[in-house]
Amino acid sequence: MQRRDFVKCLTLGVVGYTMLSKVAYAKTYLTVDQAQALMLKDVELTPFTVALTKQQAKAIKQASDTRVRNFNMRTWRSANNDWFIVDQVIGKHENIDLAVVINRLGQVTHIEVLTYRETYGDQIMHPKWLAQFYGRDSSEHLKLDKQIRNISGATLSCRHVTDGINRLTHTWKQVLSKL
Repeated sequence: MQRRDFVKCLTLGVVGYTMLSKVAYAKTYLTVDQAQALMLKDVELTPFTVALTKQQAKAIKQASDTRVRNFNMRTWRSANNDWFIVDQVIGKHENIDLAVVINRLGQVTHIEVLTYRETYGDQIMHPKWLAQFYGRDSSEHLKLDKQIRNISGATLSCRHVTDGINRLTHTWKQVLSKL
């Protein structure tokens, strides 16, 4: 094997390994069932099909300044009208799966990261950072660096989680509260 061919093969191998490790990185912290048990202990949840109409999605986008990417929501409702919602927001490049509980008053009471696919920025899973959203509802538009602290190195994930919570609280106000 000539030296040039060896260097080419070595370079391709290193590049392939590097790309594979970045693409294949994903960590699942909780399943949906585990999140439900953790977030709403001993509360019976009923799966509830919510398919947003174009008009509802437009109203939510207008109220939250965040586009609705998925019109079919994964939701469960308790007997006292608390909502358990599984949602996705984009991190920097990949999706972040979230579980959010919104109570019957429209306030966020719990958030958990189910799956984090980015190679860095996972500081958003810190309970103190997530606790900033507790008690928040659609009455205020949450902004990063205003009501919600930013995390250096995870700015896009912080911004998109904040946008996602804004979208979900407005979804509760526009749609879920009326069901």
